[in-house]
Amino acid sequence: MARLLFLLPLTLLACSQQSETAHTALPSGPPAIPVQSAGPAAQAPGRFPETFEAGSKGAYASADEALTTGPWRFEDALIGSSEQDHKNGQHAARLRGLGRLRMNFDAPAGVRAIRISAAAYGDDPASTWELWGSVDGGRSFRRIGPPVRTQGPRLVVTSFEGGTAGALRLEIRKTDPGRGRLNLDDIVLETATGAAGPATAPAAGPGTPAGTSLPPATTRQATAVVSSRDDHLALGNPSGATTSPDNPGNYLLVKPQFALSYNAGRGTPTWVSWHLNRAWMGTAPRQDDFRPDPALPRGFYAVTPRSYSGSGFDRGHNCPSADRTTDLDDNSATFLMTNMIPQAGNNNQRTWSSLEEWGRTQVSRGQEIYVIMGSYGRGGTGTAGLATTLDNGRVTVPARVWKVLVLLPEGSDDLVRIPTQARVLAVDTPNDNSVSPDWSRYRVSVDAIEAATGLDLLSKLPVAVQARLEAGVDKGPTR
Repeated sequence: MARLLFLLPLTLLACSQQSETAHTALPSGPPAIPVQSAGPAAQAPGRFPETFEAGSKGAYASADEALTTGPWRFEDALIGSSEQDHKNGQHAARLRGLGRLRMNFDAPAGVRAIRISAAAYGDDPASTWELWGSVDGGRSFRRIGPPVRTQGPRLVVTSFEGGTAGALRLEIRKTDPGRGRLNLDDIVLETATGAAGPATAPAAGPGTPAGTSLPPATTRQATAVVSSRDDHLALGNPSGATTSPDNPGNYLLVKPQFALSYNAGRGTPTWVSWHLNRAWMGTAPRQDDFRPDPALPRGFYAVTPRSYSGSGFDRGHNCPSADRTTDLDDNSATFLMTNMIPQAGNNNQRTWSSLEEWGRTQVSRGQEIYVIMGSYGRGGTGTAGLATTLDNGRVTVPARVWKVLVLLPEGSDDLVRIPTQARVLAVDTPNDNSVSPDWSRYRVSVDAIEAATGLDLLSKLPVAVQARLEAGVDKGPTR
């Protein structure tokens, strides 16, 4: 009962679209917030609408951008100004893949309507997006209305009518990973007195759970998640990877779900880094859609599922499928072949599976985890015996598989909290079928993994903190 005292209602109730172009909502079961028909959009004066005219972000890489309304987070998104960008004025946001736009500030309480204009970029095919809202300073989000399908070059206004009892921040999520890109423009938040402007996020009350989820807006069941999908590279870029195609041995790929350094010569990632908390945990089923990664530069060899056929090795995930179950797109991203290594079956299905499940159990108990996983060496033993390469030498079989986990209670300002609150756990196993299912036997220091791989892990922490946390071997409980 006491927990309910800290929950804020979110009651945006209706969604409609207005344009000459068809705009179809996709069925996906009961929406988190039900919708009904609403009237046409009307702009109001004030700091909103957000028109993106003040922005200059010209690359898809994840970054914060200061706009007229306040700071926004762009993930796989940029501000477009080309003739192919459909827009009012000179600029519009453009999202590709599973791109996202998130307000890193709160609009004041009392928002009664939200209007968002959207169109397909250029002549691209249709794409789907969702609007999510938070009334607790971004700690938890719920979807507002059903998914929206946008097609055609004419800007379509989608209207969400209703109201909030508290301050509001939004996240717009492109939810299909196809080749269709999406333009967004003129985001309008209306209050009873006109357009809303940014406000300081309210402080959490004493005893407020860090992961408090929102109550259902109606009697329909709605699933809410913890919101802070923190930067996958928050602890650093271990190899100094870059996005230059001229760097094929250390090529940086930053996706909404994880980041990695890809070694085109080995056909595997050197490391994959991701953040795990309840924001990533849902009910999406395993997709099993193993496929080449279309984000690789044209000159790189694209490893396919067939590259592993008959090898005696599993297509071993780095970022696990079960760590990304909020929606189908997040789960599907884990099956890109740039996330795979040739992994001995017992190593993958017993030792690493057990470690992964242990980590998710800690998350369910209120922890969040920064994870970095990789492999090194040459030559592992699968069901067909020892092998050093697959696919005519294009894919290297690693000799060792390692992982570093930085666990701490859910919260904010993680880099500040890690020195005093974190548990650092490192594991390094042989890539063979004789490996013990008890992963705790293979605990080592982070320093040992750095010495074996040449990587600089946890590099964004102060040097003195790194020295202390990386030197020890974890002795904590593993049950």
